[in-house]
Amino acid sequence: MTQPPNLYHSLDDLPPSARGSLLAIGNFDGVHLGHQAVIENARAEADAGNHPLGVMLFNPHPRQFFAPDAPAFRLTRLPTRARLLAGLGVDFTLALPFDTNMANCTADEFIDRILIGALNISGVSIGHDFHFGKGRQGTPDMLQQRGAAAGFDVFITSAVVQADGQTPYSSSAIRALLRDAKVREAATLMGHDWIIEGTVQHGDKRGRTIGFPTANMELGDYLQPAFGVYAARAEILSGPLQGQVHNGVANLGLRPTVGGTAPRLETHLFDFSGDLYDAELGVALTDFIRAEQKFDGIDALKAQIARDSQAARDIFAKGAKSVTQS
Repeated sequence: MTQPPNLYHSLDDLPPSARGSLLAIGNFDGVHLGHQAVIENARAEADAGNHPLGVMLFNPHPRQFFAPDAPAFRLTRLPTRARLLAGLGVDFTLALPFDTNMANCTADEFIDRILIGALNISGVSIGHDFHFGKGRQGTPDMLQQRGAAAGFDVFITSAVVQADGQTPYSSSAIRALLRDAKVREAATLMGHDWIIEGTVQHGDKRGRTIGFPTANMELGDYLQPAFGVYAARAEILSGPLQGQVHNGVANLGLRPTVGGTAPRLETHLFDFSGDLYDAELGVALTDFIRAEQKFDGIDALKAQIARDSQAARDIFAKGAKSVTQS
């Protein structure tokens, strides 16, 4: 997958201009409205002090490192997050490798060796529940105390709550909504549509033979949402057609009618003719149409795909916009 130019994978890769930055730290999976509040606060402080704004996150997610066999839970891959963060005014994203050395790094070592020694930060922006270091021993209070002694500022964003005034925005809540097929509600919490990015792979070309060619992508390490059919908006992210955006209909699931065994996203782009093999595609699932079904044969499947396509066209014809476009 093409890496955004502002995404770095080690301290050694960072340009000298990154030193002295104001740094927002977290995992930012989903870059939801709570995360965006942290970034907005950091952007304001960085602008006030005329500092670059960076984001530090960890790859893989510490949860994945400590429980590698747990079900996939990722909402956004690194390139997606870096692009979303850049859209919020972030100058660079640093994805530090979370390995055994990082897992054993104490909170004090993290501050001394990375924040001060390698980055010479001007300040840090974190959420109210941020913990870091071996055993999660580092807390916002501890970071503030160390910052006061070392000469860098620490900005803590309180919990950002939803319209009910009580429920905080969280990646866990968004994952639960996606598993329940509530993509519109999930997008509202994220402030943008949920997007699956990947490389278009060669499939069995069955869709083409029945009049509905699809761009096929493996689900990989993404969260497994509700299987079924969705109205979708696809953006071509690489190749000669880069930048084109098309409405469409997508099936996410096992494809039981044709004996599929692994989760796959198959997207039919409306009014599109072209070769997307090996291109990178970002597919936003905007509305849930129906659950996955097994049909008696290809003719029944073809008829249902036609109905699904019309349902998706109707959704877009009624003026349905992505949350990002709202």
